[in-house]
Amino acid sequence: MSAVTDPVPVFQRMAVIGLGLIGGSLAAAVRRGRLAETVVACDRRYEDAVLGQQLGVIDEAAQSIAEAVSGADLVVVAVPVRATESVLEQIKPHLSAHAVLTDVGSTKASFVAAVEAVFGELGPNIIPGHPIAGSEKSGVTASNPDLFAHHKVILTPAENADPDKLAKLTRLWEGCDATVLTMSVAYHDEVLAATSHLPHLIAFSLVDTLAGEDQNMDIFRYAAGGFRDFTRIAASDPVMWHDIFLSNREAVLRVIDHFSRDLDQLRTAIADQDSTTLLKVFSRAKAAREHFSKMLSGQAYVTDMSQNQVTFHLKPGGRMTGDIRVPGDKSISHRSIMLGALADGVTEVNGFLEGEDSLATLQAFRDMGVTIEGPDSGHVRIHGVGIDGLQAPRGPLYLGNSGTAMRLFTGLLAAQPFDSELTGDESLSKRPMGRVADPLRAMGAVIETGEAGRPPLKIRGGQSLTGIRYEMPVASAQVKSCLLLAGLYAEGATSVTEPAPTRDHTERMLEGFGYHVHRSGATASVSGGGRLTATAIDVPADISSAAFFLVAASIAQDSDLTLRHVGMNPTRVGVINILRLMGADIEIANERDIGGEPVADLRVRSANLKGIDIPEDQVPLAIDEFPVLFIAAACAEGETILRGAEELRVKESDRIQVMADGLAAIGVQTTVTPDGIVITGGQTMVGGTVDSHGDHRIAMSFAVASLRAEGEIEVTDCANVATSFPGFVELAQSTGIQIVAEGI
Repeated sequence: MSAVTDPVPVFQRMAVIGLGLIGGSLAAAVRRGRLAETVVACDRRYEDAVLGQQLGVIDEAAQSIAEAVSGADLVVVAVPVRATESVLEQIKPHLSAHAVLTDVGSTKASFVAAVEAVFGELGPNIIPGHPIAGSEKSGVTASNPDLFAHHKVILTPAENADPDKLAKLTRLWEGCDATVLTMSVAYHDEVLAATSHLPHLIAFSLVDTLAGEDQNMDIFRYAAGGFRDFTRIAASDPVMWHDIFLSNREAVLRVIDHFSRDLDQLRTAIADQDSTTLLKVFSRAKAAREHFSKMLSGQAYVTDMSQNQVTFHLKPGGRMTGDIRVPGDKSISHRSIMLGALADGVTEVNGFLEGEDSLATLQAFRDMGVTIEGPDSGHVRIHGVGIDGLQAPRGPLYLGNSGTAMRLFTGLLAAQPFDSELTGDESLSKRPMGRVADPLRAMGAVIETGEAGRPPLKIRGGQSLTGIRYEMPVASAQVKSCLLLAGLYAEGATSVTEPAPTRDHTERMLEGFGYHVHRSGATASVSGGGRLTATAIDVPADISSAAFFLVAASIAQDSDLTLRHVGMNPTRVGVINILRLMGADIEIANERDIGGEPVADLRVRSANLKGIDIPEDQVPLAIDEFPVLFIAAACAEGETILRGAEELRVKESDRIQVMADGLAAIGVQTTVTPDGIVITGGQTMVGGTVDSHGDHRIAMSFAVASLRAEGEIEVTDCANVATSFPGFVELAQSTGIQIVAEGI
């Protein structure tokens, strides 16, 4: 029987200067996790250090800073921030040249200033830190080794910081079950002024104000839970917060001034009975709070997708049955918000897709001053501000993973009177934007892109645009829509000619809002200077989402599945046309027209598919559906050939190569060509692990493949499925796919 070895300590001797809540909790966590060989502490009240030793918080109680620091290879300053400089003066003579010096204060510029005053510079072994954790309790008796578990710790190392020392300090905090982030000192203080310091200031001020009221006893006696929750933080240590506000003075004053202006706006709105302003602020705040809650619980898009890893586990086999309606069309959902915001009047939207991509578009318009109610079970009410009514956002517009939103916003913002910046998540930040930026520049826009034409995009406001005639080198509905939206603001006509038909949702919806679009063959044109009039929109079920179930029911034996209210726009039905050419049994029923968009119910049953040479005129009509069509081809008899699909290489991933790699991982060999792929059907699909590269359509396609696999399939990096198809896992399970999602 092998012996169990103790963990190797990260540091030998950790000295904690100040044994309050944070210092004591860190000492207790380090001691419990054996992250340091010896934990010693010093406090201005020696009896508190002795008590800490008696409680098992520390190993040794030092009578002086000199005694604590001597021989330590890690020194943690955990005193009120305005006492830092005097403490550092006492530390300096006894600090080893190789020791790491850090702190736990919530203002970093003041710590750096104190270090520079005492040491002359921020040396490579000095790494400021701030754990984002706390409690109303204080003192050594409140020490809690779990205080930092599942909380963030921010380190603000200088450029000259020793990477080995930074790595050791990071390991120590991670050993306390904290998540470690790094950022600059200035950015830390700005962020904390807004997210922590201002809320505490308001809580202190509100309680103090109400305590001075004549009816203060009744005010507090009858206070509801919301008041108690909000003002809880006013029970925090007054001395600590006194020091914080004085130490972070400039950043706090900036955010107070901002808040004061907004509060004055609300007071004026109440005095003037301005219901529009009140509704705008309240609805924007409600949506922002809900979004923050999702982010904090890991359910919303985040800038670092590694924080939200999701893996699909799929058992082989199954059959597809049921009567379902997939979520609303993402393309139409995006455009309904955009055009509704620019319209005169109130636009009502039903069937809105409440996925993260569409919600990012909705939030961006709220950030530009548009009042939007909802979404509530797919219903959204947009109070349009008119074609010229958008306001400058306070910061960059974050669009998550949505390439559609970024490309359409670029055209929409190119002629606004204000500067704007578009950012996205890690995946979106890798995607090329030159094909919208270049023609917009030809119209007079000033757009700055990141490296290789990628996001972020910085758009200069106040530019006068001139209409152009543009022939697209590659068919793309996003590029076409981008230029048509810019054309709404341009002098003269803007014409876009596409080499092959692409989805025409923008043209149809502009007409629905009363804005004329001239269409002649492959060319669509708009003239600037018009107005849009609010309307009602019923978003059909997304045919791109339906495609996964169309293929699934076609390839799984004994399947019979009905999909309701599916959008049947002629520029989107390529997936149905291709599947039918392959021999799929798809019945179209109850065809009707809803708000300018054709819809129908689809019944699909099992069929013996055959490989085909996919007609090139169908490629633009099914460009988003090809990943799952590759699965259909792998299950068909004979060879399937795709040509003319270059655009697939610049989607969320290089979808041709990523699908080929994924198919190879489950035993299906293909031949990749510059503009397509050749797939020989009938090969045995074995189990395996597929990397989706964060591409939602890749992930869902291999979920469909499990129906014909002979072994279990694992698909990694699936978090982005929520961006286009919320509820996919549950709907797939209900219809017959044996899927379990890990990490949600």
